Amino acid sequence: MRFLAATAYDFDLIFNLYDRAIEFQKTVFDKQWLGFDADLVSREIGEGRLWKIVEDDGVGCILSVAYEDPIIWGSQSHIGAIYIHRIVTNPDFRGRGYVAKIVDWAREHSAENDLRYIRMDTWADNLKLKDYYVGCGFEWKGTVAPEDSPTMPAHYRGIHLGLFEISRTYGRASRTRLNGVSVARRNRVNPPSFTTFFNLASPA
Repeated sequence: MRFLAATAYDFDLIFNLYDRAIEFQKTVFDKQWLGFDADLVSREIGEGRLWKIVEDDGVGCILSVAYEDPIIWGSQSHIGAIYIHRIVTNPDFRGRGYVAKIVDWAREHSAENDLRYIRMDTWADNLKLKDYYVGCGFEWKGTVAPEDSPTMPAHYRGIHLGLFEISRTYGRASRTRLNGVSVARRNRVNPPSFTTFFNLASPA
C-alpha cells in the first residue's frame, strides 16, 4: 500500500470516483455532494494536496488535504493542522478500513511538517458517520454553520457541519491516582513507523 500525490493523469479517475461516491451517498443518506469544480481539483493536484492510495495495482482511495480552513474552523484555522476532505473509496476496494489508515498517514505527515492537529468535517446529522470517525480516533468538537462562500463546494451551503479533531501529540484523557487522589492525565500518542507500510511521497 502506498500513499502517492495524484497527478494530472489521474484527473478522469478522480471525477469517476466522485460520481460513484455521489451515487452511493444517495443510497445511504439524505444529503449528497453536488459535484466539484475542475479548476479546484486541478489546483489541488498542482499544489500536491490531492492524494491517492495505491494498492493491488489500483487506486483504492483518494483524498484531499488543506493546511488552513478558515471558513469552517474560523479563528482556530491559524493553528498548524492538516484538514482532510473528500475521502472517496473505490467501490472495488470497499471494506479495507482506509479512514483508519489515512489517520495513521496523517499522523506521520503532521509530525514531519510540525502540524499539531488532524481535522475533518461532515454533515452534522450523519450520526453513523460521526460514530465511525470517533471510532477512528477523532474527538467530536461540535457543530458549525459555515458562511456562504464562492470558494466552497455547493453542498456546504445552508447546512450544519460536525467537526472532528485529533491532537497529534496527545490522546484522550485518562485517569490515574496520585497519593490516593484521582486526577486526569493525557496519554501521549507516539505515531508508528511507516517504513514497511507506506511509501510516502514528498509533503506538499
